[in-house]
Amino acid sequence: MKTTADFNMVNAYIPGRANVGPVTEAMIARRNALLGPAYRLMYEHPLHIVRGEGVWLIDPEGRRYLDVYNNGTSLGHCHPAVTEAICRQVQTLATNTRYLHDTILELAERLLASVPGTDLAHLMLTCTGSEANDLAYRIAKVRTGGTGMIVTDTAYHGITDAVSQFSPSLGATVDLGPHVRLVPAPRLYDAGGADLGERFTRDVEAAIADLRRHGIKPAALIVDSLFTSDGILPEPAGFLKGAVEAIQRAGGLFIADEVQPGFGRTGEHMWGFQRHGLVPDIVTLGKPMGNGQPIAGLLATADALAEFGAYSRYFNTFAGNTVSCAAALAVLETIEREKLMPHAANVGKVLLDGIAGLATKHEAIGNVRGAGLFVGVELVSDRTTRAPDRSLTSQVVNLMRDKGVLLSACAQGHNVLKIRPPLVLSAEQAGMVIEALDASLTEALHKSQVLTR
Repeated sequence: MKTTADFNMVNAYIPGRANVGPVTEAMIARRNALLGPAYRLMYEHPLHIVRGEGVWLIDPEGRRYLDVYNNGTSLGHCHPAVTEAICRQVQTLATNTRYLHDTILELAERLLASVPGTDLAHLMLTCTGSEANDLAYRIAKVRTGGTGMIVTDTAYHGITDAVSQFSPSLGATVDLGPHVRLVPAPRLYDAGGADLGERFTRDVEAAIADLRRHGIKPAALIVDSLFTSDGILPEPAGFLKGAVEAIQRAGGLFIADEVQPGFGRTGEHMWGFQRHGLVPDIVTLGKPMGNGQPIAGLLATADALAEFGAYSRYFNTFAGNTVSCAAALAVLETIEREKLMPHAANVGKVLLDGIAGLATKHEAIGNVRGAGLFVGVELVSDRTTRAPDRSLTSQVVNLMRDKGVLLSACAQGHNVLKIRPPLVLSAEQAGMVIEALDASLTEALHKSQVLTR
């Protein structure tokens, strides 16, 4: 089954379409020659970045760009606590999990303590979120004896061969395996009068039944608990419960993909699944964990992991190395010390309320939604039909880049602005995002009116 989405390309640089200047053009040509054709650049006018500082990225001329997109550096670029922890550890010991060291044990204790009231008992570390989801799938297959995977229709879970087969947002070059079933993402506005949770549960139950009809035993339902690639769909809290119960009744596991929603971003809990009152079998962690240092992993119940651990030897040279563990510990300590979870709630409200206020001025804003420092702004050509306005979205993303604010887009219609800043974003900086969005919408809509005259 081929997918039809084109992952994160709504605002991308396309050779020959933009005048980027001779110096940038030469750098792009050099990059293409050295790195090959599979890489993509963001924005019509790509950025050359030489330095990062907090919420800022800085180009060779010293121009500063407010980064409200990069979730990898969850605490902001080059956070002193993390860089100091990395430097201190790399000067002392850099080794792997086949030797005893305290750092990985301290990290495991801290992470497992963040999921009280669950049966999550073990930590396994990887280098990337893709690898964490790949490992979670391996564990689910062993635990259930099944291979069937259920995902939402614009989901993104990673780039390994196995995981790309249940990441439909990667685009038309990706074949979804015969063991994969897509269900509609739980979009509040098209629920057709039905309760959103009931509808999503029915869709998951139908996918389970279809797998069984084809002789495929379900292994897992995996969701990003904020449905990030589907358009950032956090509400209503608790609507996932029925779908999770359905997959577990069918003998499958529930995998909560926390690569994007995790580490305090919602402002309410450490993990996105907690706002739904759920108990996952596996929780996958990724990008924000090391603030740029490559460390990711999963938390699993003893039941989920028992058979896999008994018959499979797991070893990864870099995953769980002392340097990455030190970085991850520094991230957890900083979130607690700087009270970044309540900070995300407070600043996120400023951001969400401010953008929602723009909807009274701009008819193109069809919906604004979010949780903490994760906000989605849906742009439409018609509020009544909510027809996606992909062209306007692309224009706004690129205009905001020109005004010094970096974000991107997501969702099936490629029309939801994806605002996902570092947790240290200030209320003043949130105001800058709102101001830039207001100006960009005004400019883009004015251009559109001029062209249609």
